Amino acid sequence: MTTVFIGGSRAVSRLNSVVRAKLDDLIARGCTILIGDANGADKTVQQYLADRNYGHVIVYCVDHCRNNLGRWPTKTVAAPQAQKGFAFYAVKDAAMARDASCGVMLWDGKSKGTLNNIQNLIGMGKKTLVYLAPEQAFHKLVSRQDLRELLRRCDPARVREAQRQIRDKIPLGSQLSLRSDQS
Repeated sequence: MTTVFIGGSRAVSRLNSVVRAKLDDLIARGCTILIGDANGADKTVQQYLADRNYGHVIVYCVDHCRNNLGRWPTKTVAAPQAQKGFAFYAVKDAAMARDASCGVMLWDGKSKGTLNNIQNLIGMGKKTLVYLAPEQAFHKLVSRQDLRELLRRCDPARVREAQRQIRDKIPLGSQLSLRSDQS
């Protein structure tokens, strides 16, 4: 069975028909959904899955679960004591990326957390379907080149800022370099 890490920007609070159709497809295929507990995309997707009484869901949390709308099983991920904020929750996201066979990300084109998740999935060689909210369209990513092409569709200043924040807040060994295979 396919295990799908679904995540997205906290700014995503509604699911349009394109995203709902993708979620319905995952439900119809019986995929196991790994999802976080944050407000925004996580909570919105949780609500959609709960409204459909979908049971193949695992909610990942750090310390305690902030949202588990379907009362699904949970997986608590321990974060190093010194971490807080973005880096604290990025540990949970990295665990979902590791445990999933692929990803579906709902991205506003500027969220550093969602960009970090996309980079982690691609860096692990996992196919990732990215819904780019400003375009209201999905983009299939299978390589770092695909990711670079997606980033060219976004505001360069916002992408640079998100990448700077990722570099500043996450240990270097945990980051994917988009430059490493450019020739």
